[in-house]
Amino acid sequence: MKLAPSFTDVGHPPNHIAIIMDGNGRWAQRRGLPRIEGHRRGAESVRTAVKCSVKFGVRYLTLYSFSSENWKRPAREVEDLMGLLRRYLRSEIAEFHKNGVRLRVIGDRDALSPDIVKLIEESEAYTAENDQLDLIVALSYGGRSEIVSAIRKISEKVEAGQLRAGQIDESVLEAHLETADIPDPDLLIRTSGEQRISNFLLWQLAYSEFIFLDTLWPDFSETDFLTAINEYQRRERRFGATA
Repeated sequence: MKLAPSFTDVGHPPNHIAIIMDGNGRWAQRRGLPRIEGHRRGAESVRTAVKCSVKFGVRYLTLYSFSSENWKRPAREVEDLMGLLRRYLRSEIAEFHKNGVRLRVIGDRDALSPDIVKLIEESEAYTAENDQLDLIVALSYGGRSEIVSAIRKISEKVEAGQLRAGQIDESVLEAHLETADIPDPDLLIRTSGEQRISNFLLWQLAYSEFIFLDTLWPDFSETDFLTAINEYQRRERRFGATA
């Protein structure tokens, strides 16, 4: 039996973990199941990641749930995913609140149906005062679009005379991102063995540690969570400086 790494061996956890939840489709395909079954099992792994984050003291958890490119998938699959999202928001929000989890959603809400936007807004308001874990869900999200949107907002301020071009620096751009009040991820985990970031948090991941797991997302477990933290703790983070 494979034992989970001991958390006491790894010191303090990362403050912010971001996860690209990959492999739902392959998990289902290998079992001869419809893709939606992989997504349903993947929702169980979301619960695992949230529970582990609360249990081990991670303060921020960002999950790449649905990218702006995912709208290109077959209409039936997108419809099934949106249905799963509705059910998840309705069934999990009370448990989030009970465990001190604050839900926050980033991404293009204009692309979502009004009832889903309403569920998101109600869930965010219901959990707004919780401070055990900030769960940030990237939904209809693209890193490039986020940066373009920030630049557009800054440009509007320059045109309005509220900001001079010479005042624009990294801190100004960061203040106009959707994650303006959220620290950058310390650790990025991607499951399924793929090794790319797929337009996810392009600005915010500049100095994050990347860990790629072969585990398909529906099989993600506490062992995988702690394995990633153990690997993260073994690395020396220099942020561009020398040792």
